Amino acid sequence: MPGFHGRRLATALVFMSAPLVVLAAGVSVKFDLSNPDGSPFPTDRFTVRDWSQNTYRRVNLPKPNCAARPSDCADIEVLNTLDGFSTQPRITVPFTGDIDVGSVNSDTVYLVNLGDTQTFEGIGQKVGINQILWDPATRTLVFEPDALLNQHSRYVLIITDGVRDASGKPIKSDGFGEEFGVGQDRDTSEYRRELRDAMRTRQGSKYRPVAASLFSTQSITADLYKIMRQIKQSRPAPANFIVGNNGTVRAVFPAAGTNIQFNRQTGSAPSFTSSFLPTPALNVIPGAVGQIAYGKFSSPDYQTPEKYIPATATLNGQPRPQGSSELVFQLFLPAGPKPATGWPVAIFGHGFTDSMYGAPWTVASVFAARGIATLSINVVGHGGGPLGSLTVLRSGTAPVVINAGGRGYDQDGNGSIDSTEGVNAMPPRSVLNNRDGLRQTVVDLMQLVREVEVGMDVDGDGSADLDAQRIYYAGQSFGGIYGTMLLGVEPNIQAGVPNVGGGSITEVARLGGFRPLTGISLASRVPSLINVADSSGIAFNENIPLRNQPPVINNVPGAMEIAKVLDRSEWAQQSANPVAYAAFIRKQPLPGNAAKPVLFQFGKGDQTVPNPTTTAILRAGDLADRAVLYRNDLAYAANPAVPKNPHTFLTNISVPAAAPYAIGAQQQIAEFFASHGTNIIDPDGPGPIFEVPVKLPLPEELNFIP
Repeated sequence: MPGFHGRRLATALVFMSAPLVVLAAGVSVKFDLSNPDGSPFPTDRFTVRDWSQNTYRRVNLPKPNCAARPSDCADIEVLNTLDGFSTQPRITVPFTGDIDVGSVNSDTVYLVNLGDTQTFEGIGQKVGINQILWDPATRTLVFEPDALLNQHSRYVLIITDGVRDASGKPIKSDGFGEEFGVGQDRDTSEYRRELRDAMRTRQGSKYRPVAASLFSTQSITADLYKIMRQIKQSRPAPANFIVGNNGTVRAVFPAAGTNIQFNRQTGSAPSFTSSFLPTPALNVIPGAVGQIAYGKFSSPDYQTPEKYIPATATLNGQPRPQGSSELVFQLFLPAGPKPATGWPVAIFGHGFTDSMYGAPWTVASVFAARGIATLSINVVGHGGGPLGSLTVLRSGTAPVVINAGGRGYDQDGNGSIDSTEGVNAMPPRSVLNNRDGLRQTVVDLMQLVREVEVGMDVDGDGSADLDAQRIYYAGQSFGGIYGTMLLGVEPNIQAGVPNVGGGSITEVARLGGFRPLTGISLASRVPSLINVADSSGIAFNENIPLRNQPPVINNVPGAMEIAKVLDRSEWAQQSANPVAYAAFIRKQPLPGNAAKPVLFQFGKGDQTVPNPTTTAILRAGDLADRAVLYRNDLAYAANPAVPKNPHTFLTNISVPAAAPYAIGAQQQIAEFFASHGTNIIDPDGPGPIFEVPVKLPLPEELNFIP
């Protein structure tokens, strides 16, 4: 019966071939090197060779239809000036089918450091993953590295067969076989060969690599480090204190009996708004502040009129000043006899929307009580317009008028000068946001340090009044952000205390009280990315999980596009992200710098700079043992008159319920500086309000008091 046997053989062949059909149809990682969304990203496939960069590469992302998506094109134009990808990238892995997202963890998907491109430092370090999301609509896995990546280093992302498809079977290595290194086009053949070699890195995983991506991270410190060296090699003219009444009066006044009227320029007409500076704040410790002084100095300005710093080759380029700015500073000197070497001095950095006429006044008295002078300047874009003035009023003497040193201007042409106007880059470089305003402020503070080093003669007697060997830094909020950057780069600050700082700026805005600004930015894009129907027109849902949360299955239309734009924003601004500078303070100082004593003060449930953005700094710098947590939740529970938002706990001296905590935190800073960074007091002793240091685990949730 040949027909029967033939049919049975044919049937057997069908059953035998069935597993092969299933195998061929198994889920794998997509690998289309013509499209950033078609394969794991980031990837050096979208770079070009550039031997002038630390990474020997420069980003080269393709642009979409610029007529339809002008905002994306403008962002990519900026990103393509960078020498690598973000050190905290949003990593995307597209698949050919559905996967079991529960099988994705740091053993089945991970990164391996292939070494610093200049020194090979860090080679072999394994980095896990966090903040996992699966997007069913595009079959894309999204996550972030579990730790900040090193600057100008090569990394390989490894995806293993420990990742399972939706039926529980291991994903396949389609496209990543032995022939993988053979490329048909010149653009991808080199990348394919390098990736094939990198895939041999397994880091002890029990799973087999089936897909990978190779990418280089961007340089973070190149510009600021070079500028620091330029400043240190210069010898500027001494600071000038004869700035009153058009340069005819030394602007040094007794604190007692002095009132100062601030005529802030708030319009381009010009128009002004008048108020009095908070001189009563100097009486927190009565009589501690002896003198108030104003002066000016010249600082190199690396920003163009459009408020960005032009890209410089990170390996062999040198940043060039676009000009210089004459900056006004404010100085509070302690009462009593001056030490033989001059007063120790704390530079204090003010916050976003504030100026040197705000927060520095609230801390000066406590600092002075420990013999520490307080020195401050305005941040780029802050303090009102340049025509603002101070009028110093004292009984029995003629008024003295001083330029107030405002650094804002009418950037948008609407006639008004807002509290931060001028700190952000102008279109079409809006993706930079305040990156270069922050970096220029760091430059100005490094120049101010240099002015102290060459000698600040406040009273004109020919001797320095500030101790160049005892320069410290403290800063609140924005001041904690650029202050962290400063501490990572400037070698001659002896100790620092950033207060309520966090990063990145993109994350600070997304998670906290400045979220509406992110909404405005998303609404202004073409096309708009607003995906929530709301009367405000700026509400949005990006659906990004916080750290250590279970994987999220995305079901929010438009969330993936928002997350991509936020990631590009963070990437473009990474060289002004305090998280990226944290390791250089103590863990891994830059060449020629030494580790610094440091404290990080922050408040639980901060609604302005949320806790996850501060803990990002602490983790990146291994600084948890140097972190002090103010337990505002406990303070509020004990007394509801304490503000729910602890963001200004350091400066809340005018709120009776909060003032003792503010003064305690200030005393902690003052004692830390007075002891040259060796003595750390607990502001409430054995009480529960201050954790010195913070109790682990770090608070990675928002912890807002409703």
